Amino acid sequence: MKNIEKFIAPALIIIAAVGLRLVPHMPNFAPIGAMALFGGAYLDKRLAILLPLAAMLVSDFFIGFYSPVVMLSVYGSFVLVGLMGMQLRNRKNPKNVTLAAITSSILFFLITNFAVWAAGSYSRGLEGLLASYIAGIPFFRGTLLGDLFYTVLFFGGFELLKSILFNKKLAFVKSHQPSH
Repeated sequence: MKNIEKFIAPALIIIAAVGLRLVPHMPNFAPIGAMALFGGAYLDKRLAILLPLAAMLVSDFFIGFYSPVVMLSVYGSFVLVGLMGMQLRNRKNPKNVTLAAITSSILFFLITNFAVWAAGSYSRGLEGLLASYIAGIPFFRGTLLGDLFYTVLFFGGFELLKSILFNKKLAFVKSHQPSH
């Protein structure tokens, strides 16, 4: 159980997240934010940031690379979301996980749309920055829905798996104990 809880199951969920990023989906309805949050909450601290970023890099290889400024903002956003996940480690409950997912969506929106503006896609100045955020609003819907959906799937699914495995282990131990 320790190997499953410490690495195998979280790593498999992250691999699945990469696969889900590669299949057609609603714009920004992707598992990456939830993957970073989940990785931060469950993986060893050394792997919590590195594994999701490596997964992003692999999937970007297939999807295609883009503006270095925007790419850095995307990866940086996921590092911050992973750090948020680390803050959840000993505070995992539905309310905290949901709030972290919503916060991660907002954080991603603010950082990446700022980067799009900074990279020169919009005019310099406050009007251009505002235009960048307004243009990003339709994508925010997909980000928020995807983050919430996949956060529930990853956190809930993993906790359910742990519960099933733990209960089976207890049942096995009880049925094989010698009677006194």
